[in-house]
Amino acid sequence: MSNEKSAADLLKEELCFEKKHFSVQMSDEELKNADDFCEGYKDFLATAKTERECVDYMIEKAEAKGFLPFDSKKAYKAGDKVYYNNRGKSIILAVMGKKGVSEGAKIVAAHIDSPRLDLKPTPLYENSDLAYFKTHYYGGIKKYQWVAMPLSLHGVMIKKDGTSVKINIGEKKGEPKFVITDLLPHLDKEQSKRPLLEGIKGEELNILIGSRPFKSDSGSELVKLNVLKILNEKYGVTEKDFISAELELVPALEVSDIGFDRSLIGAYGHDDRVCAYPAAIAAFNVEEPEHTLISVLADKEEIGSDGNTGLNSAFMKYFIYDLAKMEGLEGRDVLSMSECLSADVNAGFDPTFPSVHDKYNCCTLNHGCVITKYTGARGKSGTSDASAEFMGKIRRILDSANVSWQIGELGAVDEGGGGTVAKYVANLNVDVVDLGVPVLSMHAPYEIVSKADVYSTYRACYEFFKS
Repeated sequence: MSNEKSAADLLKEELCFEKKHFSVQMSDEELKNADDFCEGYKDFLATAKTERECVDYMIEKAEAKGFLPFDSKKAYKAGDKVYYNNRGKSIILAVMGKKGVSEGAKIVAAHIDSPRLDLKPTPLYENSDLAYFKTHYYGGIKKYQWVAMPLSLHGVMIKKDGTSVKINIGEKKGEPKFVITDLLPHLDKEQSKRPLLEGIKGEELNILIGSRPFKSDSGSELVKLNVLKILNEKYGVTEKDFISAELELVPALEVSDIGFDRSLIGAYGHDDRVCAYPAAIAAFNVEEPEHTLISVLADKEEIGSDGNTGLNSAFMKYFIYDLAKMEGLEGRDVLSMSECLSADVNAGFDPTFPSVHDKYNCCTLNHGCVITKYTGARGKSGTSDASAEFMGKIRRILDSANVSWQIGELGAVDEGGGGTVAKYVANLNVDVVDLGVPVLSMHAPYEIVSKADVYSTYRACYEFFKS
């Protein structure tokens, strides 16, 4: 049988666009590079489960790479590396380019917050000789997924005298965990009649934290008192200090390879640390770029990017204004010439639930990073919608470097949708498009990504910074 390609095959190669599996595009050496890269990513996921911990992690890595705190009054030269720590919850990494910002900057913007459970301002209470924390969920979650699983407590408490106490309980071996209890199947007759969305209600997301009372023969709420005694002895805090605290409950689950072939990673917080990590590592690895590169790891994306650590604030704009001022330029002119990858995830096609996708326009695991021209909901509401010209430019950058990529859309048209930081960057008159990693079980306590896709996203960020 002849191995020669038919005229139709040759014409298809010339004219048709076909998504390709990484095994077609990646050499064995590159696949090994992907696996090696993801070992560092897994360490990041295991170490940094909150936005504050992500910032701490990145500052440590940045300083080891020669990055210094940004000084708006200092003059910088090509190759200088700086970071800007915004309130401990978002960070900018920048490497000065040979051309400075005279032709704009190359920006990759990701977010480091993830769906979770936050403690209420006065969370601690006792009921039926059991102590609990009251919570308020953060971001879009399916509440029923968070019950009957181990949770860890992370965050910071500011005491009356202004001193700060970092909290991290439940991650190390031997440390206690916390949990939300659920009804047993034998007694859930009424609960099972609820719609799935209301299977567990927000006010039922109460965290079990203790059951032993303070040793006394009199008094009320002695279990609560004993918990406060333990916290006071270990951290020097009182109940009133919860009012000036940011404490988060996240899944106390290990980061693990998934599958016999170890091709996937299962973990909490892929959305969006799976894009933040490649964006940061690319900034660390590009030496003396032509244009100043800026990697932004922001907070608050899961709740609309509002607040002074989110990208709907001015902290990135002011940083670029400072760079422009150093070169005698107008900040608005620098922004107008800048380009950005909004590094964020997309919903990977799940063959168990095919109806929510348009199979011709969705992204698939192991087919490389996904370019998402627009997000939004239904009639593209709440999206920036990248221009054809910028889409063409990103295609050329990726293709010239042989980066595995695919196109994607966030679900079928009438199924729902979502947003990213892209629209806030676009509002600054910056060309921007979403690029990131396909995810299965997005926003669940345990999400799934492909190692090949993570590495492809790193390579895309790296090549974009170099362009």
